[in-house]
Amino acid sequence: MRRIVVFALVALSPLAAPQPSPAQTAPFTQGLAIEWEVKSRFRLFRYESDFLKHVAADRGDGILAAEQRLARSTEGHGWARTMLNGLCVDGAGKVVEICDRDGEKEIYLSPTDHRIGVLVPSAAADANCAWSFENGEDPAQAVTVPCTEEVRLRIRYGRPTIATAEITFADGTTQRATTEILVRDLLIAGLGDSVASGEGNPDRPITLTDDGFCFRRFLGTTRGEFFRPGRAGYKGNKSCDASSGTAAAEWAKHGARWMSAPCHRSLYSYQIRTALAIAIENPHVAVTFLPLACTGATIRLGLFESQAAREIACGGRTCPKTVPAQLIQLRDALALARRHHPGRSLDLVLLTIGANDIHFSEIVANAIIEQSAERVLFSRAGLIASVEDAEAAVTKRLPGEFARLRAALKPLVGGDLKRVVYVSYANPALQGPRTPCSGGRDGFDVHPAFAVDAELVGKAAMFVEQGFFPRLKALALCEGGVLCGGENERMTFIDAHQPVFAEHGFCVRSDSDPAFDKACFSRAGDSFHKSPVEGAQQPLACGRSVREFRAYASRSRWIRTANDSYFAAMTYPGGLPVGLQPADIHDATWGVSSAVYGGAIHQTAEGHAAMADAALGDVRRVLGLAPETPIVETPLPSPGQ
Repeated sequence: MRRIVVFALVALSPLAAPQPSPAQTAPFTQGLAIEWEVKSRFRLFRYESDFLKHVAADRGDGILAAEQRLARSTEGHGWARTMLNGLCVDGAGKVVEICDRDGEKEIYLSPTDHRIGVLVPSAAADANCAWSFENGEDPAQAVTVPCTEEVRLRIRYGRPTIATAEITFADGTTQRATTEILVRDLLIAGLGDSVASGEGNPDRPITLTDDGFCFRRFLGTTRGEFFRPGRAGYKGNKSCDASSGTAAAEWAKHGARWMSAPCHRSLYSYQIRTALAIAIENPHVAVTFLPLACTGATIRLGLFESQAAREIACGGRTCPKTVPAQLIQLRDALALARRHHPGRSLDLVLLTIGANDIHFSEIVANAIIEQSAERVLFSRAGLIASVEDAEAAVTKRLPGEFARLRAALKPLVGGDLKRVVYVSYANPALQGPRTPCSGGRDGFDVHPAFAVDAELVGKAAMFVEQGFFPRLKALALCEGGVLCGGENERMTFIDAHQPVFAEHGFCVRSDSDPAFDKACFSRAGDSFHKSPVEGAQQPLACGRSVREFRAYASRSRWIRTANDSYFAAMTYPGGLPVGLQPADIHDATWGVSSAVYGGAIHQTAEGHAAMADAALGDVRRVLGLAPETPIVETPLPSPGQ
């Protein structure tokens, strides 16, 4: 990967097209070469400074290693919180048509030009470069500066620009270096469900308070009340007395922040990290990423049809109640891009879908909600399912839905489904190879009704490994009796991360985990005061401040527990079934959903980075990002010849 060199911006002036000097056949021995790169080439970011933070974290040793460096540099607070307001998206997370990027208005989906930087870094410090830039249509541009000083300019997208540097040395000798500059702008879309969207990893985590906020249970007595940390900034009633509608509106203002609140879409998702890595390591490429994945999506409700929004508040404003179908959004985006640039096409789709189609979240609920009134309510609402239910869906429902999806995607990627990179799931419930997590309340005592059932977890983990994962692979690759129409019907399938996750399930702990986790998340399930009196004063039993929790500190578990989910997001979802809609913000429904719907049993930022590492090699291959053509250099005649 070429290094990024940043110098002052140099103004350019137009000139008549210069006549090239005769090329010499003598070997060129001084190693002078033009280097150029696209500036701020991950175009979802408005500001180059945000992109350069990721470049600085990259050492060529993988996305996970870069994520861990960023986690250390932010002391676990997370890097995305400072970038959230610098994206080419609106308040609901939809990409904007025109984006102001570093002071220049650009058509996001189909740029007309790109900002680049050029220099000759190997030239002597006292050498000067007389630059010219020509594309055969616009007036040529010229400037003379020291060769090691970067020249920045905007060049036409889709048209080669010839950059020529006539290099004059202190002894009066002159050489010439020339290269063709042609930016490749990759249009990459991200589709899928909560694993694709980055669920569990709000860009700006929730800020909690040390005093207690009351939740009711379905027991209907004061003994059914319990206290957990509340949302910082909320000034309303924290007891379980009835709250008004205005209390809910005030409460909503102080939630976690997401790149897209309706979809719990996050900058930490493996899809964004993969696309960002392509931009970082390819200086001659720009990446236009179209984020569409949405938590809760199934193939039918999510990809083909609209789905309910997850959140009711979008940064202080009301969110749309529904999210348009992802495939419709993708078709509309392509039509808009081609209106500005008729040749614009979709280069790649990153996809993860299918878990919600086979009731995976309901299987999780089955394994973590013990026998209680909450379990009865969730069961009646259809939010609890057995492994047998999932097995039936894998056999009877998923193949037909997947075939329908394949047919819809094929024309969007030029008829070749290899450009659809299907990234499979990771088993969240392993503490070692073929070793399921054990039972108990470790990591799940944020709600009194939670307790992991070891037998159900073991059964679910075995089904995932032996039933769900193999079937997904067969569906994506047209294997195992899955009939497709030819080689171009096979998707690119990624599952190399699955063995790594076998040692990073939700139950894994180590001595290197954050001090807060070790002190305050009890292995025995005693993290919180059971007494309402003590809980109202300080819910945490460890006596430490809840603000010491670091959502993005490095951990041995790459899967969010229910405790992690509450402390990172404390979600009050708006897309619940009618039977689970709450009466007020203390309603018993919220006690369960606030601990689960912010990403329990989903990957952490480290987990997403590991998934992105697994995908990156095949993404490079599909995009054809081969070694670049060598730069052409020719010496000029000596003065007087």
